[in-house]
Amino acid sequence: MSKILVIDDERSIRNTLKDILEYEKYEVDLAEDGKKALEIVKNAEYDIVLCDIKMPGLDGIEVLEQLQKMTPDTPVVMISGHGNIDTAVESIKKGAYDFIEKPLDLNRLLITIRNAMDKSTLVNETKILKKKVSKKFEIIGESPAIKKVIEMADRVAPTDARVLITGANGTGKELVARRIHDQSSRSSGPFVEVNCAAIPSELIESELFGHEKGAFTSAVKQRKGKFEQATGGTLFLDEIGDMSLSAQAKVLRALQESVISRVGGDKHIKVDVRVVAATNKNISEEIDANRFREDLYHRLSVILIHVPGLNERLEDIPLLAGYFINQICNEYGMPEKAITDDAIKELQKINWTGNIREFRNVIERLIILCDKQITGDDVVRFAMPIK
Repeated sequence: MSKILVIDDERSIRNTLKDILEYEKYEVDLAEDGKKALEIVKNAEYDIVLCDIKMPGLDGIEVLEQLQKMTPDTPVVMISGHGNIDTAVESIKKGAYDFIEKPLDLNRLLITIRNAMDKSTLVNETKILKKKVSKKFEIIGESPAIKKVIEMADRVAPTDARVLITGANGTGKELVARRIHDQSSRSSGPFVEVNCAAIPSELIESELFGHEKGAFTSAVKQRKGKFEQATGGTLFLDEIGDMSLSAQAKVLRALQESVISRVGGDKHIKVDVRVVAATNKNISEEIDANRFREDLYHRLSVILIHVPGLNERLEDIPLLAGYFINQICNEYGMPEKAITDDAIKELQKINWTGNIREFRNVIERLIILCDKQITGDDVVRFAMPIK
């Protein structure tokens, strides 16, 4: 049942609203002034608040401002018997969902409450979805090796320092980049990923910086690049070791000056992005071979984080197995399968050259091919790599 808090210094109005709203199947609490309301809100959650503007002590606008700090996602509908345009505008500016004048029009009140409830439901569903997405990108493990990575990521996240993440394919470099973004002050901004290895060298500059209409044959309209798309958030340059030298030069300029130019244009565009990069290559060797700019490396590597391979943290396999079994069984809509201790021991014997990516594939294979539980014999039969 949805909960509503009514704040009004007139007892008759409080009680009338309570009767009407309870008849409409809402759960209703009452507060005779702003101070009492704020005390109530400290210990309870509401789907919507109805608040009178003119009250002794804290007036409605002051209560609204406090509610915005305490419970910013709860819609607040302001009510006043002394309504005017200025009061309504001020209420909306301060964050009120709506403004209704007394005497209250019952139909309008109920429609406003219904609409506010829809908004509240949407906000809650978005929060749940964000939690699910966040869980999907969770770093799993309690080994000293992975704890060091998590600690480093959490320490650097609140800053705007650029980070270079190194590690073999499949170790979870993107998860580290996402964690840095999610823990940062830019978390409400976009997280834009560019796989530099997957984009042809002749298109990488257009992908990163955008292009103007007519810049090349297929440029039929203006297009914003990833730097512009990531403004206010984080740009993740995955496999940056595969980027062409010409693109590297432009990225270096963008990092130095926080300015880009679209392909085919001469306009300087200011960008506000945090760059996190990752590579599976040995950058020192790439620099020695003149395939990677040393000055760009120094720009990117304010903080260096190395993600260990699965073979370096075999003690995390029980946790990883449980996590992926739960995740995959949920995706397939099947009962969760158990895994025996001897199966875990067999998994720890495997040389995981493909790291976490390979490990997840093996768990998925075992879930599909095994019965109600995964045994050591099952791992030997189905999980061992083909020789």
